Amino acid sequence: MSLQCGIIGLANTGKTTLFNCMSSTRAEVSDFAFGSRKTNIGTIQVPDPRLYELEKFQPTEKIIPATMEVLDIPGLTKGSSQGEGVGNQFLADIRNCDALIHVLRCFDDDNLPHIEGSVDPVRDKEIVDFELQVKDLESVEKRTEKLKKQVKTGDKEARFALEVMEKVKTHLEDYQPLRTLSLSPEEKKVVGELFLLTMKPVLYVCNVDEASAVSGNAYVDKVREAIRGEESGLLVIAGAMEAEIAELDDPDDRRAFLQEMGLTEPGVDKVVRAAYDLLDLQTFFTVGPKEIRAWTIHKGMTAPQAAGVIHSDLERGFIRAEVMKYNDFITLGSEQACKDAGKFHIEGKNYIVEDGDILHIRFNI
Repeated sequence: MSLQCGIIGLANTGKTTLFNCMSSTRAEVSDFAFGSRKTNIGTIQVPDPRLYELEKFQPTEKIIPATMEVLDIPGLTKGSSQGEGVGNQFLADIRNCDALIHVLRCFDDDNLPHIEGSVDPVRDKEIVDFELQVKDLESVEKRTEKLKKQVKTGDKEARFALEVMEKVKTHLEDYQPLRTLSLSPEEKKVVGELFLLTMKPVLYVCNVDEASAVSGNAYVDKVREAIRGEESGLLVIAGAMEAEIAELDDPDDRRAFLQEMGLTEPGVDKVVRAAYDLLDLQTFFTVGPKEIRAWTIHKGMTAPQAAGVIHSDLERGFIRAEVMKYNDFITLGSEQACKDAGKFHIEGKNYIVEDGDILHIRFNI
């Protein structure tokens, strides 16, 4: 999968700290508004305890988790849509992303001045939204002018597209992100050609102080209220604490740290899984003595398409897929037990792969 998830937000909100916790890449964290002028790119592993449950029933030489690509995009400031600061770079990189993690500062720290002079995550969200909306409006207006010329020639498709553009323009002029606009599949197809910034799905991450890691705080409550109509996800993490956890090599030390803080797992693991879901991805497994591996596919993919993720030859020569459900396998304990219980299925080219399926592909070239 070549899909990318971008981490965005104002400067000094904790974006790069989150990126470092998620990725094996280590980017420099700065206390300055324009400390970073380049996008950091990293590949992250998707936490999935199911891999280790599978190993209990099928000993293996190695375990390979699913992965996804994440971008730490330079911090935004007012005027970025006009090229202020590193605005042009910021907006270009966002356009190339498929989904966004918007980090909001929800902590006080006198040693880390806020770029806007005070901590107000709802205002920060509105600043970012406005800059993206301005850029989208520019794109829509350019497209509208071209369509008007085409409509004069009697182009019916152009007329429909122009109506869609007018609908989109009105929504943007009301200072609303396009992900909150109801569009038909046909309208979405027209809008999708522009790769508009505010159409992208968003996960809001509230970066809090250590004391607020479990239950959040008043800042988080305000953000939750502000995004009520967006149908976007919201997670709370304590970035500084997550960075400390990430530095611990011993799993037992990590567990002890988490238990002391009242957490069951690192918050960053929840962010990674939520981002994976935001990209409309899911996982299937291949299981054997050489490796147990998680493979990433789009939701709704057929068995041959899933086979193609493993290798193009498997899709080209696909004959059938032998399928076991994850829960059946770990409940019954083996492939043979699944067969005996009638839980081992032979599926053809039209089978839609489900999350957690264990596949063995039969093919012939």
